[in-house]
Amino acid sequence: MLDILLVDDDVEFSDVVCHIVEFLGHNISTATSLKEAHQWFENNAFDHVLLDFMLPDGSGLHLLDHLKTIGQSPKITLISGHPSVKGILADMCEPNVGHLLKPLQREDLELVLNGPKKAVKKAKSSGIVRHFGGLIGESEPMQKLYNMIERVAKTNANVMLMGESGAGKEVVAQAIHNASQCEGPLVASNCGALSKELIGSELFGHEKGAFTGAIARKEGVFEQSNNGTLFLDEVTEMPIDMQPNLLRVLETKKVTRVGGNREIPTNCRVISATNRSLTDLAQNNIIREDIYFRLAVFPIDIPPLRDRKEDIPLLAKAFLDQLNDENGTAFSWTPAQLKELQSYEWPGNVRELRHAIHRAFIMSDPQTSDITLPDNLESPFSRVNNQAAEKPVSAGQTIEEVEKELIHATLDKVQGNKTLAAQMLGISTKTLYNRLNAYGGIGEYK
Repeated sequence: MLDILLVDDDVEFSDVVCHIVEFLGHNISTATSLKEAHQWFENNAFDHVLLDFMLPDGSGLHLLDHLKTIGQSPKITLISGHPSVKGILADMCEPNVGHLLKPLQREDLELVLNGPKKAVKKAKSSGIVRHFGGLIGESEPMQKLYNMIERVAKTNANVMLMGESGAGKEVVAQAIHNASQCEGPLVASNCGALSKELIGSELFGHEKGAFTGAIARKEGVFEQSNNGTLFLDEVTEMPIDMQPNLLRVLETKKVTRVGGNREIPTNCRVISATNRSLTDLAQNNIIREDIYFRLAVFPIDIPPLRDRKEDIPLLAKAFLDQLNDENGTAFSWTPAQLKELQSYEWPGNVRELRHAIHRAFIMSDPQTSDITLPDNLESPFSRVNNQAAEKPVSAGQTIEEVEKELIHATLDKVQGNKTLAAQMLGISTKTLYNRLNAYGGIGEYK
């Protein structure tokens, strides 16, 4: 376990890093300025410092000089937001100073904190191929998907990924980015998780003082992904009145930060994702038509797991190999277990399969190589959805009446937990609130 100090003035970024570092089993403290960092070192020693290059009261490099003065020598990893800055820092600093680019992935932090032996997970010699660095499957639907990825990667066309929840849209976005071999990073943002007030700042950035709480200038995800790929998950949950702003950026390839008046050129491929159907998009005023045609220059349908069941043994072996590597175990599947996994429909797709395998791994005896599957593979979410599907629908009921019954049945099942209910229903929390408001039933579940 390491004692780590994160020095960064971006509170949202710091929250994410703290969550990842704690998940990896380390202690972490935070400072938002050089002054605060100096105060931490007055009475504490740290094994590792994650240090932002640009801080409100000076360059992070000044902390390196301060540490030499006080005789402390923790490992240093400098964090910057642009590839060009990383190259400059590498020339300026000593060879033992590491460098990371924002946005950070869990694997990036795991590598610098735990070292390559613990962080790099290589597939065992089990014959499992990871296409484009991450996708697993040799079925006909996956071969078609690989062909589409290979074709679109040669262009700069925007891509819209369509598929059920848990089918692997973010993994496909990463695969397209990897195949494109572009210079910039892949930056991901979930449009469904942002309030109307914050979505402009998230996408386009803001200037210092643009609104209450804007204590520093912030680059939006369009700027962060320059020369790379921007992944907009749940793009169809973006408020309809914010979509013209997105359209303008897609057309002009320029962003204007909230509170600013200067247009900033941006160059990135936009990969968007939705779990809504084309019929839903077209009929329910969810996304503007002009936005759709800008985002879905090349639409890709991701096959659900039930349509490629021959890939389940490969996925199961890959997930179990990873768990074995991480925990020093040697579990393996029997042919009967793999057949049982193939026989289930997996309504939650690859995400549900991974969860079931992880659950079985935890419950199995590490002194043996036998992994124990649960008596029932069905998740609580699947049970509720199946019960709702089995409930008879009376002739003459309107779609709104059936939808209302389904929403209320789901909320009753999870004791009014709206976040959990939205996940089970395959919609965003914001959409669930909108439905409850429309039906006048929100008061029951406050």
